[in-house]
Order: sequence, then structure tokens, then C-alpha cells
Amino acid sequence: MSNSGMSFPDITKMLEQFKLPGIDINAIIEARRKDIEALTQANQMAYESMQALARREAEILQQTMSEWQGAMAGMAGKNPAEMAAKGTELATQAFGRALANMRELAEMASKSQAQAYEVLNRRFQENLEELRKLMQPK
Repeated sequence: MSNSGMSFPDITKMLEQFKLPGIDINAIIEARRKDIEALTQANQMAYESMQALARREAEILQQTMSEWQGAMAGMAGKNPAEMAAKGTELATQAFGRALANMRELAEMASKSQAQAYEVLNRRFQENLEELRKLMQPK
């Protein structure tokens, strides 16, 4: 709406010129305003969630690289048998951490999606209730 330069009050004034019997223009405008607010809130939640996921992924990568460097430094000067055993142990640990990290990231994403969905679902339910009230005889 900011692109068109019109705000809700401007639109309300414009629509009030077209007085239609039995239609509450203000209620329609208010309902659409609430819809836009719900979408904005859900989008903000999704954006913040994506930022949190990106930060966590960066932390995981930094931690993994640090651990890998430490492991490589610890293997210097060892014989091949020790290096193979240590490599197997490190690979097993790394695989376990990778699974735990993937689970953590999936849970973060799922929680975020559920929260955004709840905002939109709540607004949908409000719209149904508003429609039910409008359909009742006066």
C-alpha cells in the first residue's frame, strides 16, 4: 500500500462515498487491516526464524571446523594404526553430532512454522466468526 501512497483512512474515505445499504464498509476495512497485520506478524516471525537458523548453522560450522582442526593437530606424529583408530572414532562422533545438529535445526524450523501458522489460523478463525455475525439477520 505504501507504493500507492494510500493509507487505510484514505481508502475508508474513498469507499464511504459508495454507500451501499446493509454493507458496513468500516467493518470490511477493519477486517482487511487485521488480515494484513496477521500476515505481517507471520512474515516477521518467519524472517526472525530464518535468521536464527542461519546463526545456528554458522555456529555449528564454526564449532565443527574448530573440532576438526584440533583433531588433526592431535593426530600429528602418530603411527598409521593409531591414526586409523582415531579417525574412526572421530568419524563416529562427527556423525552423531551431525544427526543431533540436523534434529535441532529441524525442530527450530518446525516450531517457527507452527507459530507462524498459528497466527494465520487465529486470524482465519476470526474471519469466520466475523462472517457468521454478518450473516445473522438483524
